[in-house]
Amino acid sequence: MADLDTTLRELAQRFEAAIAAARDEHALDEVRIRFLGRTGELTVVRRGIGALPPAERPTAGKVINVAADAMEARLAAARASLERASIDASLSDSIDVTFSGPPARRGMLHPVRAVMADVAHYFSQHGFAIVLGPEIETDANNFDALNIPPDHPAREGFDSFYLRPDLLLRTHTSPMQVRAMRASGPPIAVIVPGKAYRRDAVDARHLYQFHQVEGLMVGPGIHFGHLKGLLTGMMRELFGPAQDIRFRPSFFPFTEPSAEVDVSCPGCGGAGCRTCSGSGWIEIGGSGMVHPNVLRSVGYDPDGVTGWAFGCGLERIAMKKYDVNDIREFVENKPAFLEQLA
Repeated sequence: MADLDTTLRELAQRFEAAIAAARDEHALDEVRIRFLGRTGELTVVRRGIGALPPAERPTAGKVINVAADAMEARLAAARASLERASIDASLSDSIDVTFSGPPARRGMLHPVRAVMADVAHYFSQHGFAIVLGPEIETDANNFDALNIPPDHPAREGFDSFYLRPDLLLRTHTSPMQVRAMRASGPPIAVIVPGKAYRRDAVDARHLYQFHQVEGLMVGPGIHFGHLKGLLTGMMRELFGPAQDIRFRPSFFPFTEPSAEVDVSCPGCGGAGCRTCSGSGWIEIGGSGMVHPNVLRSVGYDPDGVTGWAFGCGLERIAMKKYDVNDIREFVENKPAFLEQLA
């Protein structure tokens, strides 16, 4: 045992000298391998236990294990000391405060948000109030109060996102017509920007989550000419005075008469392409005179007041405004695309 103690003491002295000479992590790792590795000096000593008398072997094993634990602890302390020294050195580095920093990247509005602001500004200049509504709507507000019958296809789960039988993600911003009229008597003039949700197949013109702006004006003597004048003015303010616009007869349960509002396609300028399915036109939204049943459902007298309403897709407007051929570009979050439009 005396020889083992001497061997371990000399080994510890060499180990300590090697630790003191190590200046980085790599050197420390070499010290660990030299003394504690599979062929290291302490491992060789441990393998010599078999040559000792049987009675001395347990004690020798304990002594060697204590030496090994001490070496491992010393290595850990040396490694921690090197890490602290590295941190201290980095903190002491001088900083040239006169050196130019990286240029700041300027933030920007998303193009759909910018179009929303433009539309809101146009109508606010014409005396319209801007109101917001919930994206989770009751089935009654989303369909019943808007004169949409129980067997209408839009009420099927294949077309709408139902959360429970009486609640769904609104399929249009039109429920805010109902909420606004119930909250205020005529006359009323509001626009409602916001998100809507439908189970549409995603393609160049459709998304299942999209943005709309709803417009409503109700009062004595309101007629379809007011609607055409304001929507035409909005389109020409957004796209320029020469913008082509058309109103196509259509059908919506909550308006009568009804019309689709189209603008010439940004992809082909009216010649016909994939974006417009060859028609040369992009559908922006629907419009019409508020149906008498809708007025009755909110307590208005259809014999005393009339009104019009419209709902336009903001992505469709943005496609035209920024000459974008595919609506999916607005949700793919490509920095180059967004920076170009900014």
